[in-house]
Amino acid sequence: MEKLRVDIWSDIACPWCYVGKARFDKAVQQLEGTVQVEVRHRSFELDPHREPGDTAPVVDMLVKKYGMSPAQAQAGEYRLQDLAKAEGLEYQAEGRDHGNTFDLHRLLHLASERGIEAQVWKAFYAANFADEASIFERDRVIEVAVAAGLDKDEVLAVLDDPAAYRDAVRADQAEAAALGATGVPFFVVDQKYGVSGAQPAEVFAEVLEKAWGEKRPVITQIGGADDVEACGPDGCAV
Repeated sequence: MEKLRVDIWSDIACPWCYVGKARFDKAVQQLEGTVQVEVRHRSFELDPHREPGDTAPVVDMLVKKYGMSPAQAQAGEYRLQDLAKAEGLEYQAEGRDHGNTFDLHRLLHLASERGIEAQVWKAFYAANFADEASIFERDRVIEVAVAAGLDKDEVLAVLDDPAAYRDAVRADQAEAAALGATGVPFFVVDQKYGVSGAQPAEVFAEVLEKAWGEKRPVITQIGGADDVEACGPDGCAV
């Protein structure tokens, strides 16, 4: 069955990606039976220059990166917690870590090859935003990845080989740059329409319906069914 392709560039460390994906999923659910969607998750690192293993509390990172006060940064986390809750998501507003997500993206490409990318993306999001344990610890990454359906030996092989899926991650990021994406989430619908940010579900639904209508245009019939000269299942009227 023909489907509408949607590419979604995201980072596991991005709270707006977490919220935005939930809103997008809500739009897809609203259009179920009308619009058929196939999602491709794409990699985007928000902090690509951070060294692997270099983690810091999210609030400390926000203070350093954006010049916020600790109170402002923490207030922003509480706001995101409320927004996530409105979408039915759990969100730890205190005590979360921030770190390099390159290894997570490499494992997500493995998951894509194994046909379970949606499950692993969802598991990594939940591990980062909803769980108290840090997703940036190697043992925790392995635990979450395996629980989501990946083979443990394959997970270890990827983590132990820095080159595994490296080019795939870099290719995703290069394509995002070529499309003009400077932040995430970034949605590309049917390779025609770009949607930036965690838009409301109504916006996603509108774009999906528009793209679907262009992909499968409605045929306008000219001439009444009663007076048409044509053959049908009952034969040819003369």
